Amino acid sequence: MKKTSITLALIAAGLVASPVLAQESKPKNWVGGYGTYYSTDAGKPQPAAQIDDGFGIGAEAGFRFDENWAARISASYLDLDGANGGNGESGPMIGVDAMYFFLDDMFYAFGGLYHQELDDDYQLLGYGLGKQWAVSDKWSIITELAAYRDLSESLYDVSAKLGVSYTFGESTQSTYTAPAPAMAAPADADNDGVIDRLDRCPGTPMGSPVDEMGCDADKDGDGVINSKDQCPNTPAGTAVDGKGCAIEPDTDADGVVDSKDMCPDTPAGDEVHPNGCTIFTEENVSIEVRILFANNSAKIEDTSDPQIVDLAEFLNRYGKTKAVIEGHSSAPGAAAYNKDLSLRRANALKAVLVKDYGIDMSRLTTVGYGEERLLDTANTKEAHHVNRRIEVKVSETISVPKK
Repeated sequence: MKKTSITLALIAAGLVASPVLAQESKPKNWVGGYGTYYSTDAGKPQPAAQIDDGFGIGAEAGFRFDENWAARISASYLDLDGANGGNGESGPMIGVDAMYFFLDDMFYAFGGLYHQELDDDYQLLGYGLGKQWAVSDKWSIITELAAYRDLSESLYDVSAKLGVSYTFGESTQSTYTAPAPAMAAPADADNDGVIDRLDRCPGTPMGSPVDEMGCDADKDGDGVINSKDQCPNTPAGTAVDGKGCAIEPDTDADGVVDSKDMCPDTPAGDEVHPNGCTIFTEENVSIEVRILFANNSAKIEDTSDPQIVDLAEFLNRYGKTKAVIEGHSSAPGAAAYNKDLSLRRANALKAVLVKDYGIDMSRLTTVGYGEERLLDTANTKEAHHVNRRIEVKVSETISVPKK
């Protein structure tokens, strides 16, 4: 009986152990083969009392009705030892069971009727627990523990089984498996197509195209996002303003781009019209020059006299102005002579301006007044000195750039 206890303990351990190789089974039919350890009740009457325990081999076929219920027929041949050194017995054992699978096919319970032929015929009620260890989609290992009650006597036999089975076909009853509850769609508060947990710009305006981070895209790559880009198709590499529009060149830096500038060479600092041309204002310009001469002389002693230089610069700057050079003399001397002398004095300045300063002679007019316009009528040396002179007065209203 020590051998019996060890064997039953090993099989029981297999029934409750974690299914290391177990896989989910589906309702299928099966056939299998097995080896069994069988132990009889010691209280059986003679001659059966002489039978102890032994081993057998068998085969079975099962039919699944649905995911839980099945039927099985089995046939085995037992070879049992005799008790106390007596002769043993051998013979067939046939059974039909109803089976119930539970815990995702990890375990099953069974019960049914068995016919046993040893030294006598026995009708038995068998029941027990078993487990199929799935090692592949088709093959499984079978382990079972069973008890058998003799229907004519209150006697019990027990057995332990170890075998293999091969599954085939599908269950004749289709089963319905409820679909798994649909998972709630991840939240996307701004509806930009990027879920909130990945969205780095959760407040994107409705309808704005976004990148993979959920941020407003920049279609033309100009650095201005689409929602603020008034020129969304700017060519690559084009410098743009804050609105995403191309910044055109402004060669003269007057604030008007070249494509709209009708005066592309405006002097720096000039205020300009929208067309890029200088804004002019009316301004009165004037200059006065008085150069004195020696007695009875029409020669300009210093052609670089500051007054002459200033006059030349004025005439060059205001190119549309014209100057009248007036010659004068002192009172002593004949009037005709003095008038000629005064004209020669005026022509002397004209010659200097034309020759030395490049003033167009057509802009210069000379006139000699002689002694007609004396500055000082006294008959003194000082009075005569201030009256020997030329005078130039230029005054004109001109348009000048507005600064």
